[in-house]
Amino acid sequence: MATELWVVIGAALITALMTGAGALPFLFARRLGDRTIGWSNAAAAGLMLAASHSLIAEGVAIDVALTLLGVLAGLAAIVLADRLLARSGDVEVADLHGASAAKALLILGIMTAHSFAEGVGVGVSFAGSEGLGVFITTAIAFHNVPEGLAIALVLVPRGSPVWKAGLWAIFTSLPQPIMAAPAYLFVETFRPFLPVGLGLAAGAMIWMVFSELFPDALEKSDKATAATATTLAFAAMLAFQMLVLKH
Repeated sequence: MATELWVVIGAALITALMTGAGALPFLFARRLGDRTIGWSNAAAAGLMLAASHSLIAEGVAIDVALTLLGVLAGLAAIVLADRLLARSGDVEVADLHGASAAKALLILGIMTAHSFAEGVGVGVSFAGSEGLGVFITTAIAFHNVPEGLAIALVLVPRGSPVWKAGLWAIFTSLPQPIMAAPAYLFVETFRPFLPVGLGLAAGAMIWMVFSELFPDALEKSDKATAATATTLAFAAMLAFQMLVLKH
């Protein structure tokens, strides 16, 4: 029996709201020293590396060439966006200004872009075998929590309020309910674009890790500590995916 459209949209909306939960740990850590900020940037780098690994693995399972095309397109898009922001002068986002705001805007843009692919994934899954939609929705919802944490790890240490970081995290996932409905209704049209979208987000994330997040971590902590925090965050995200998100 076909799933009602409102169920698909509602399920994707839940996945978006779960992203905001990633900011909750910062309710208990109001004051952050330089060392903690360094660890936060390193942890965000590890989480984003793991997320990009997951996106590429999912894309390759569908189509290797299209995923690679997406990765290269993501790299080109993020480099172009970075240059445009550098020329635009002072920007403001999430109570941040200047260079911090520019970096935050890149992070928010990357996470928003990758949510389009996840929204398509939700819609396509509900058009598949019975029970697949519920599983994919649950997996993405839980997966969005550490992604929300990665966003908060970038915004809060730079001065953004916790509640605003949570709302921005939710905002980055709003493309999920927006894209789920058309992907469900026109599944055969949207399916070929899924690996490209996954690869695009992964390519942009990898660039962001090595261009911005890890260098920022090195400014506030020594390289061994930063590398350890990045690796532990990467491993924790992979363990989470293996233990919780596997069918």
